[in-house]
Amino acid sequence: MGKTIRIGIIGSGGIAGAHARAYKGIEDVQIVGVADILPDKAQQFIERWDLPDATGFDDHRKLLELDLDGVSICTPNVAHYRTTVDALSAGKNVMLEKPMSVTLDEAVEMVQVSKKTGKMLNVGFQPRYDPNMAIIKNMVQNGQLGKVYYVETGGGRRRGMPGGTFIRQDIAGAGAMADIGCYSLDLALNTLGYPKPLTVSAYTSNYFGTNPKYHAEAGQFDVEDFGVAMVRFEGDLVLNFKTSWAMHMDTLGATMFLGTDAGMKVLPAGSGPWSGVWDGHVGSISLFHDIQGHHTESNIPLIKHEINVFEEKIKDFVRALREGTPAPIPGEEILRNQAIIDGIIRSAQTKKEVEIHIPDLV
Repeated sequence: MGKTIRIGIIGSGGIAGAHARAYKGIEDVQIVGVADILPDKAQQFIERWDLPDATGFDDHRKLLELDLDGVSICTPNVAHYRTTVDALSAGKNVMLEKPMSVTLDEAVEMVQVSKKTGKMLNVGFQPRYDPNMAIIKNMVQNGQLGKVYYVETGGGRRRGMPGGTFIRQDIAGAGAMADIGCYSLDLALNTLGYPKPLTVSAYTSNYFGTNPKYHAEAGQFDVEDFGVAMVRFEGDLVLNFKTSWAMHMDTLGATMFLGTDAGMKVLPAGSGPWSGVWDGHVGSISLFHDIQGHHTESNIPLIKHEINVFEEKIKDFVRALREGTPAPIPGEEILRNQAIIDGIIRSAQTKKEVEIHIPDLV
């Protein structure tokens, strides 16, 4: 048997259950503490998930006094910043649920503290663990498309609005962009090697969420359910981003990469009103190119698999803890994802293009 990896979980809502299930499926991993600000909720979580070695806390700082190899942060978005900084400062490695934070300034400080303490800040974008995502990235990175100059991504649900903590700005920070839009951005940006964003011009709305006809909690709904943005990057590259929780349309279109030598179209897997966004698996990959002067479309065969991508991201985090390797999905990378979301919010509020300034974190 190897060294037992000791884990704490901060936040005991729905997503924390997925973390607990994944950790319980890994040999020599022990969940030793759970923290939640609501009295008794942590203990109820411990009992529900049968965690006999875990202690419940109503203050995450008390949990961080334990001997822990890592912590999963599963709080509402607005608490990501404080709990992450506290965990890193306490010498704990962090597995952070998406989105990284609410603002760019918060994300910058989180990365700075990670660098200062030498502790891992890993951000949870499980769609990367679909092996077909690697096909998409490899095709772009090996030059098959030539120079990529335009990317379109986003997708959208015809109906797929959550409730509760997801729809309140004071808890979630943002709506569809933070919930599903960040996945779309990661698909595009990870494929491209996370280029540096320069400017954003954006629009957001919430016509569906605030209408009792479409949402039972319309009176509490004060985040966006729809957003679009044009993002400029270094290297003369532009990204057309769009996302939606609800709309009168079947799709906002495919993810597309246009290059000087070829173009690639990618569709997500799944069907139904809650599908159509990049929080799951790849449905199809098509390459548009010329052969002997003929317009040619090649369907790229997908890798068939039964990988549980959520469990895989937890396994990868534990593997890094065990082997002392860098974060599989480092905060320094996702910082640029958060910078774009921050820019979208600022641009939509001011109704004009805004610049993105990411400080040097060396």
